[in-house]
Amino acid sequence: MTTDHLLQNLHIAVTRPLDQAQSLCKAIAEHGGVAIEFPLIAISALENYQQFEQQISQLDNTDWAIFISSNAVDFAMPRVLKKYSPLPAKLKFAAIGQQTAKALGQYGVNNVLIPQGRYDSETLLSLPEMQDVTDKTIAIFRGVGGRELMAETLKARGAHVYFSESYQRINPQQNTTLLQSQWQQNRLDAVIVTSSEAMRYLLKMAEGETWLHHITLCVNHERIAELPRQLGLKVLVAEAPGDASMLQCLSLLVKHED
Repeated sequence: MTTDHLLQNLHIAVTRPLDQAQSLCKAIAEHGGVAIEFPLIAISALENYQQFEQQISQLDNTDWAIFISSNAVDFAMPRVLKKYSPLPAKLKFAAIGQQTAKALGQYGVNNVLIPQGRYDSETLLSLPEMQDVTDKTIAIFRGVGGRELMAETLKARGAHVYFSESYQRINPQQNTTLLQSQWQQNRLDAVIVTSSEAMRYLLKMAEGETWLHHITLCVNHERIAELPRQLGLKVLVAEAPGDASMLQCLSLLVKHED
């Protein structure tokens, strides 16, 4: 891909985990921008998998396995396949989006229910298969903690729900000194945040700091925009998931400055 000037030397911090940030950082550079890696989430294995092993022992009697992220797939499926070969016959799979479904495919799971359009809990829950779940048993594969909306909604619809938590998320940053320094040197225009958890980390670390009010936060879901908007920060929301929409979102900053 040839370099263009869509982002015209914008300096953009990317807060995704390092391994998940590479494609977006590369795309920013190819469009004339400068990417600053500032991961606010790091993914790591659990210290102890005893509870997880107990959770997946229920899969023989489970109707749906819902995977919330590709990380959930990668940390859970090797252990699931070690315990079940073949997988339980009645177990159906659902994923929050295409990347998570693709990750399941790497483990031989190809018939996966995914939402269309937006890839989030609300859209997955709107599918017909997630409506009639009375007396169904559903496992939600995720990291430790996370949103409760999926479980609460399915329980309200009559399902029996349990979590299978296979990894943990931590904040590898101690402070926002790097970002503050970049802004003071006029080398920070925007910060990309693509999870509510990362946004909470950022806002907590930058509490009381002025630089955050002078840059634009670019997010990929209205839900992530709610808290910073309440604080009076500048927020742009990408129209769809994926790097292309985020780049288009970032390009609005150039237009605003013209």
